[in-house]
Amino acid sequence: MYEKLSEDFFGRVYEIVKLIPLGRVTTYGAIANYIGLKKSARMVGWALNQTKYNKDIPAHRVVNRQGLLTGKQHFAVDASMEQLLQQEGIKIENNQIQDFQSIFWTPEELEID
Repeated sequence: MYEKLSEDFFGRVYEIVKLIPLGRVTTYGAIANYIGLKKSARMVGWALNQTKYNKDIPAHRVVNRQGLLTGKQHFAVDASMEQLLQQEGIKIENNQIQDFQSIFWTPEELEID
């Protein structure tokens, strides 16, 4: 597990989301599981909802377990989540990530020193 995480839940979520590589996505559940709170995917969503004006946290890279853009209504403009993902080369159709499994990133991929 990533040992350098903040003490508070929201802080840990933000630190992990900042590590999602450009052009990749992860899920609320993958983040919750990595933090050690497997059933807290919804809380990850609440944490990310608080970042809507923070450009340093790429919340647009977090989707639901099926690759759906379920958090898009929390962005300033309804389509901005989709636009940000498309700018990173991610294909989306009907609010769903295409080739989801090939661009899925999990926090377990983190390299720890």
